[in-house]
Amino acid sequence: MNQSWTSGYVADIAYIEGFYVQQSPARMALACLFGNVAPDVPEPDDPACYLELGCGLGIGALVTAASNPGWQVTAIDYNPAHIAIGASLARAARLDNIRFIEADLAQLATSPQADGIPQADFVSMHGLWSWVSKEVRAGIVRLLATKTRPGGIVHLSYNSLPGWQGALGMQRLIYETGIRTDGRSDMQAQAGLALARDLKAVESKYLTESSLTRDLLDTTTVTGPSEYLSHEYMSAHWAPAFHADVVAALAEAKLDWVSSVNPMENFPELMITPEQRDVMNRYKDPLLRELIKDMCLPRHLRHDVFVRGARRVHNEARDAALSRLTVVPIVSPGELQTKIRVPAGMAEVGDKLKDMMVAAMRGPATIGDLMALGGERGNPAELVSILVGTNQCQVALRSNGEQPDSANRLNRVFGSRVQSIVDAKTSGGLACSRLGTGLTVPALLQFITARLLSGEREDNADAWIKALSADVVPEKHDTVRDVVRTAIEQRLPILRQLRIVPD
Repeated sequence: MNQSWTSGYVADIAYIEGFYVQQSPARMALACLFGNVAPDVPEPDDPACYLELGCGLGIGALVTAASNPGWQVTAIDYNPAHIAIGASLARAARLDNIRFIEADLAQLATSPQADGIPQADFVSMHGLWSWVSKEVRAGIVRLLATKTRPGGIVHLSYNSLPGWQGALGMQRLIYETGIRTDGRSDMQAQAGLALARDLKAVESKYLTESSLTRDLLDTTTVTGPSEYLSHEYMSAHWAPAFHADVVAALAEAKLDWVSSVNPMENFPELMITPEQRDVMNRYKDPLLRELIKDMCLPRHLRHDVFVRGARRVHNEARDAALSRLTVVPIVSPGELQTKIRVPAGMAEVGDKLKDMMVAAMRGPATIGDLMALGGERGNPAELVSILVGTNQCQVALRSNGEQPDSANRLNRVFGSRVQSIVDAKTSGGLACSRLGTGLTVPALLQFITARLLSGEREDNADAWIKALSADVVPEKHDTVRDVVRTAIEQRLPILRQLRIVPD
């Protein structure tokens, strides 16, 4: 990494494409309700502004823009290669409501470039905070102070402490080895990983005593996503953070911490043992309670939600708002899971809750309607957290309506890029107006969606199988056929219900 302009940030290799559901507006709003905060969410057809900082290739920003054609989306990144790729995808899909900006976040808030950025209803930053210098983090806070409107919601994910504590030495070893190795940052990261594995093999104390370090070295392969390895391990500013320190930093922008955007993390009975809860319940301060949870959980990445001007509500108002939410299934009825593995152990839902979950699999329903099946007063927060937290349902931003052409265009662009299911490196997302965000899918479903949107039918599956088998060894062709047939049988009904593909 010899480019002087990178300032220690990895920029010689583009980051992996990725769609992360935690960045979706509906998920951010749900997190507010779990934190007893009333989310200030636009009505389905109202205009809104969405801002992503450190957007990478912009996949999340693109699906947000395509799913919400009446919104204005701004995506900002320091790496011009990222901006060029994201902007080219926007042009290919003819999206006119998204703007990509190349900028240094350390200076952006006080530059003339910031004048054209509208105040945002929703802001998202995935991973950025952990990989940039303290000067950039200070610049982010200044930008949030001026570009998050009162009532605006901010999502921030970051490598957290003490979860990463056992791997601090490993990261430093990989980094120091890498910067002494010639070649691109991905080759440098691989050289560092090789040394770490050699030391683990001879029982290096700090590479064998930590379960995190052992797991990382066992599961991270040199043939894995090299883009991720580069950005995770080769940043000069890599720094996991304690939750309380992040909360204190964002307070400078008048942002109040609310909750985790991962629903089940807001329920201690699912996350920690009864004995650990007894200790935590001695304290009322929310930041100290979160630190106690983090001391007990193997949580290496936090997804926190903040609000600029939080309006606190009581449980009754929260439950009423939760009951009005509409959820839609994103798995087939046969895939319903009622036994759920959580950090506190294996949780099996009761019969009444199971009945509600079964009903949710039949199609869009409000939480209130599902709760009515129980015949008595229940806990809507528990039902939503399990349905959404286990990725079996998503909250619908719009309970009905057709898919806009902007979403169809982007989904055709995504699918047209899938030439193989062997080494697919596409976004893993499809734009969905009903969800107001993307649906996480494998590359195969992107391919099928594009074919269906182009007028083909699933009875043309033999041609799809032939196209996707071009680089597959002959003895694996039957496997490709089975995978495609299963996707058609199990996934197409979901895509049709969400209006992603036509009936």
